[in-house]
Amino acid sequence: MSFHLLALRPQPGLDGTLDKARAIGLAITGLALSEIRAVAWDCPDPAGIDGLLIGSANAILHGGENLARLTAKPVYAVGEATAAAARAAEFTVAMTGSGGLQGVLDAIAPPCHLLRIAGEEHVPLTPPEGVTFAEVIAYRSVPLPLDPVTPLLAEGNALVLLHSAATARHFAEECDRLAVPRARITLAALGPRIATAAGAGWAAVHIAPQPDEAAVLQLAFDLCGQPRFIPPVSAGQS
Repeated sequence: MSFHLLALRPQPGLDGTLDKARAIGLAITGLALSEIRAVAWDCPDPAGIDGLLIGSANAILHGGENLARLTAKPVYAVGEATAAAARAAEFTVAMTGSGGLQGVLDAIAPPCHLLRIAGEEHVPLTPPEGVTFAEVIAYRSVPLPLDPVTPLLAEGNALVLLHSAATARHFAEECDRLAVPRARITLAALGPRIATAAGAGWAAVHIAPQPDEAAVLQLAFDLCGQPRFIPPVSAGQS
């Protein structure tokens, strides 16, 4: 099926999604439907912290001056993009997950006390026995209008990538505000919680098999009916 593919992440994640999608042969439009803003937070005594639990690169990008007090602490990151942001900020990454932050937390050996640096909207976590964590809020997502892509959505056959529950809820509200029919839009969500946040009435809702960027882009690739992308072999390679 021919879809108009649309990504709605805030920057700088939006540019990364667009680049990755285009690299595998997808035509895609992007709109930052929200922007990330830092929130002032108090840093606990670093002496009592064994590591940092980080569920988004935004925690590093918008964490502010308190991060300088914590660079000696190992980072337990939800995925590779978050780990890369931590390394760029001169942190050492002790673990990189691939299936959500709860899976990372479950794999940490006790005893361990962590500091979770999170956004205002975040997934609740249950630590395993012998592992504890304190939590600070370092950033929030501020919604922006959907108006610039209303004509694209009104054409029908839009496939919208949703990377967060906050974006999913706001996108649904904006469609209703602008009288854009939900029934003409297909969603591709990073996870079940995000799909639920979007509500009902869409043409179809698809959920990536794993909560990571590569999986949701492959889902979009398959839904768009593209032939499977095979990277070209450089001269001299076999």
